[in-house]
Amino acid sequence: MAPRILTQRIFRFIVIAGVLAILAAVPARADIYKYIDKNGVLHFTNVPTQSGYRLYIHERPSKKLRQRSSRRYDHLIRQAADRYGLSFSLLKALIKVESDFNPRAVSRAGALGLMQIMPENLKDFRIDNPFDPWENIRGGAWYLNKLLDRFEGRLPLALAAYNAGPNLVARYQRIPPIRETQRYVEKVMKYYYVFRD
Repeated sequence: MAPRILTQRIFRFIVIAGVLAILAAVPARADIYKYIDKNGVLHFTNVPTQSGYRLYIHERPSKKLRQRSSRRYDHLIRQAADRYGLSFSLLKALIKVESDFNPRAVSRAGALGLMQIMPENLKDFRIDNPFDPWENIRGGAWYLNKLLDRFEGRLPLALAAYNAGPNLVARYQRIPPIRETQRYVEKVMKYYYVFRD
């Protein structure tokens, strides 16, 4: 084989290998769409099946967004998720939105720890120390599981109930028309998709 042809083939191989390496490094894109039905139920999908869906996340969130998360409590989150039959990504998303992984977090309303448990609920949730990461995550996961049961697996309603209280959600039978709660559900769902990736 002539040296010139061999050099061209090597050059082509290097170019193709370089392009493949670049493509492998580019994050996959996954558009997420949301839709609120006539009953006020919020739906999320990556494959819209009807015209009412609106683009919610245009592409996979940036690395910066994912890097703000913490892996410090992943083993505890996984244990609690397994114990109560929950998605690891969902539980982690809830913690991200509630406390941004700060085990000493205290809200203006007095909610405590990673999953922001209200003091009046500590006894019912069997939490002695709300600032102990395992106790807090386990108690919050137990409560989320109860909410999912109460709202028949309808995740947006269970999340709204975690934020605004189950009685208010039961009264409306949808996400209540409270902007804070609506934003809360959207944020948890956004991080749920982030952590699933």
